Amino acid sequence: MNQFKKLLTMNVAIAFLLTGVVYAASPATDEKIAEQRAALAKSTKDAGFGPQSPRDIDALKGNNKRAFNAAPAYTEMNLCNIHFHENAEHKGGEFTTFAGNGDGKGAGTGFIYTGQLTKAEKAPYANKVGEGKYGDLIPGDTIEVHYVHTTAKVTPGPTLASCLSESIGNPQLRVETQVYVIVNDDSALNFVDLTKHEIVNGLHQAINIPSNTGTAVQYDGSTTGPGYNEKGSPFQVSWSVRPKVAKVSISSVEAWLKDNAFDEGYAHGVRNLVTNPDLLSDIK
Repeated sequence: MNQFKKLLTMNVAIAFLLTGVVYAASPATDEKIAEQRAALAKSTKDAGFGPQSPRDIDALKGNNKRAFNAAPAYTEMNLCNIHFHENAEHKGGEFTTFAGNGDGKGAGTGFIYTGQLTKAEKAPYANKVGEGKYGDLIPGDTIEVHYVHTTAKVTPGPTLASCLSESIGNPQLRVETQVYVIVNDDSALNFVDLTKHEIVNGLHQAINIPSNTGTAVQYDGSTTGPGYNEKGSPFQVSWSVRPKVAKVSISSVEAWLKDNAFDEGYAHGVRNLVTNPDLLSDIK
């Protein structure tokens, strides 16, 4: 294995929480979450980490001054990965209701959409969808989808490894973020369509990212996932988080999880919301 592949393997291991760990669903106490926050503060204090994610997109202040240039618009970058988390990692807009502490390892936490759904939209679905490390998906669940983009010349594929190349090991990264609520309604948005990608003007592009879910909040942050509950992410990421939720059909989510270019078969876990001002950038 050459040096680049060694570096790539390390990066993949620590980014986006695409681990193979199966977590027990024992509930985490408030004290446990407080301990994790304290450990994160201790491990990052004076260590030079940049601003972290996820965050409350309605809270604009932060003390972290570790600056980096914002990535270009996603239309000027290559799509490199699409994955999603069960419940929204970010807080704000139409997803402000806390799901709870969960197990402290990424399951059962984050933020959920609590807007109005019809009885039919919430009706039980016949199949198990996305059954994996963090449980299965049912109508009424919230998911946060990350459309990850890179300035490297790459082809979309699994994990952060698809965002790096031998030519550019430290590309600029941008995550276009959309929160969806899953409904039992085939007339809702189709997830296969929402994740469709093709080459546009020489760049890999996700061509159906919603454009009617509000003006995206732009901020400087990092990669996410529960593996960073007690340590900082070293990756610099420009974020665009749309504040409004869209409805997506559960049958289309099921279809995508069974066959997609990103080797995704289930939802990923959620990192604790970052609230320490020293780990947050200003949103301008």
